[in-house]
Amino acid sequence: MKVLMINGSPRKGGNTARALAEMEKVFLEEGCEVEILDIGGKVIRGCVACGSCAKNGKCVFDDEVNAAAEKFAAADALIVGSPVYYASANATLVAFLDRLFYSTPFDKRFKVGASVVIARRGGCSATFDELNKYFTISGMPVASGQYWNSVHGAAKGEAEQDKEGLQGMRTLARNAAFLMKSIALGKEKYGLPEKEAFQRTNFIR
Repeated sequence: MKVLMINGSPRKGGNTARALAEMEKVFLEEGCEVEILDIGGKVIRGCVACGSCAKNGKCVFDDEVNAAAEKFAAADALIVGSPVYYASANATLVAFLDRLFYSTPFDKRFKVGASVVIARRGGCSATFDELNKYFTISGMPVASGQYWNSVHGAAKGEAEQDKEGLQGMRTLARNAAFLMKSIALGKEKYGLPEKEAFQRTNFIR
């Protein structure tokens, strides 16, 4: 099982990294391969709706998004971690995910998705909901933990004090590993569900 983890925080070694590291330990114990991409400090522009990806199978802006796309295609799970800015995910991460999900033509169904959010105090659940939408529009089962997947801390290292939050990260990783393995067994025995041709229905014609 291969796990791709995306760290959307621009703070190297900060609380988001600490939360993801807690999950990484469990994934490794479960026999999973893990790769963490730190994209929060990168210069990543947003989607401009040019439609080039529909023709070329990749984004016209050849940056970290296209590099991550190959790793995403090979992964069994995608874990996304974000700090909370104004009750929302980091704008760099949102630009990255918008382009990553929109520009990639491969089938994402039944890759496991999970989001992890880190805040000083509030805005976690709104950010958690925002990130999960990338998974649910793509047919990706969302792994859950023992609470909404959040860890609290402002200054670097404060996440260490959130024992419940870190326990939640371990629980989430175990559940995600179980889900990945269960899906692999199900695909081997039953294959993937039938996929109908998409019927786009615009509200304005």
